[in-house]
Amino acid sequence: MTTAEFNLTCPSMLEDGTIPEEYTCDGNDLSPALSWRAAPVGTRSFALLMDDRDAPGGAFTHWLVWDMKAGTLELQQGEAPDGVLGTNDFDWQGYGGPCPPRGHGSHRYRFRIFAVDVDRLGLPAGSMRREFEAALVGHVLAEATVTGRCERY
Repeated sequence: MTTAEFNLTCPSMLEDGTIPEEYTCDGNDLSPALSWRAAPVGTRSFALLMDDRDAPGGAFTHWLVWDMKAGTLELQQGEAPDGVLGTNDFDWQGYGGPCPPRGHGSHRYRFRIFAVDVDRLGLPAGSMRREFEAALVGHVLAEATVTGRCERY
């Protein structure tokens, strides 16, 4: 018997494809629609991280969300998640779209969804990535990723 693997999709782009402008700093800076399926048994909540691994100063965090209810299987375009928002590297809570330096080449943006074995990670709103990652240790049942690209000329 074959079982489905935990997966994440973004209907507006193909894996490793170009992120549409409306989701970037040059567009409307809207968060894209995302959906995930086949979370493992025991999943009690979800957490989300979006980052740019090609940023000049190292990984740049664009979006942090945790404590999304286990029944949540998608986010609509521009929708505020039902979870707790962390502070991104733009220094605000919520989604900050791709905005690589002009002429820096193509950057890869990873959207990562984590199936978590607790209802709450115990982090206050506005926590930073380091606290988010520390709180996830020992609680991630599965992780799924979708990657898009953005380049500014």
